[in-house]
Amino acid sequence: MAHKIGIIGFGKIAQDQHLPNIKANPDFELVAVASQRGLKPDEAKHAFQDYREMLKEVPEIEAVAICTPPQVRYQIAREALLAGRSVLLEKPPAATLSELYDLKLVADKVGRTVFTTWHAQYNKAVHEAKKALAGWEIKRLLVTWKEDVRHWHPGQEWIWQAGGFGVFDPGINALSIVTCIMPEPVFIQKADLQFPANRDAPIAANIQFSAAHGAADLQAVFDWRQTGPQTWDIEVETVQGLALALREGGTKLEIGGKLMVDEPSEEYAGIYQSFDTLLNERRSDVDDAPFRLVADAFMIGRRVQVEAFED
Repeated sequence: MAHKIGIIGFGKIAQDQHLPNIKANPDFELVAVASQRGLKPDEAKHAFQDYREMLKEVPEIEAVAICTPPQVRYQIAREALLAGRSVLLEKPPAATLSELYDLKLVADKVGRTVFTTWHAQYNKAVHEAKKALAGWEIKRLLVTWKEDVRHWHPGQEWIWQAGGFGVFDPGINALSIVTCIMPEPVFIQKADLQFPANRDAPIAANIQFSAAHGAADLQAVFDWRQTGPQTWDIEVETVQGLALALREGGTKLEIGGKLMVDEPSEEYAGIYQSFDTLLNERRSDVDDAPFRLVADAFMIGRRVQVEAFED
């Protein structure tokens, strides 16, 4: 029997990814949507402006996908869990690590599932890169994640507010790939965070990582000011001479300069396949590794003020 699911927060990511992938997966049935703007897709039987009303009025809902801005995600997720619903969390999963930790405790206490979804990890090229790097010692890592915020987040003021993550909203996708494919943990050694004079979240970041094994050149560059072609690349070299690159957000894999994987993204299809398994097995999957790197960057990062930014 299909899992009856609701969506809370019906913005761009919910419309572009969650809605079509729920519709395409026979293991799920969309029964309700809660949207402050009062949006109602044809696929949903019920629509509400208040998520609390949805949880109360549609008891058959087994799980909810929470696609709100991160600043309010914790309270919604906690109430959903206490109301007996499992929760799928868009990235980033909460506003703070403490909030995410508490959600895991609550889910365990009430016997429900909480699932952190790092969509970039679901690309085949990422899985193949992880296998190729297993057991090797890394000499060089360069993450280049540059995109146009005006294209991807037009008019979304919440991303510029404190707790909105700024350039780490897309940058955390890169970090989710790094934490997945690296054969050993990496840590934030240094971070320069560039804040527009009129914003409370960074528009760019330069990061230097360290690794437990010792000296290595491990860096990341995030920037929201790139126009034209967008850049989502991760390049890795091992001490043993293996050269590997993930291109276009992790959908293409090159090894030794040869294209090994080039497949269209099926990230959210993979997310909902995994969510089905977790619900059936009544267990949670809370991966906080990418989130910890973001938190560490903000904790030890140097704030650099740059020119004001307007949409």
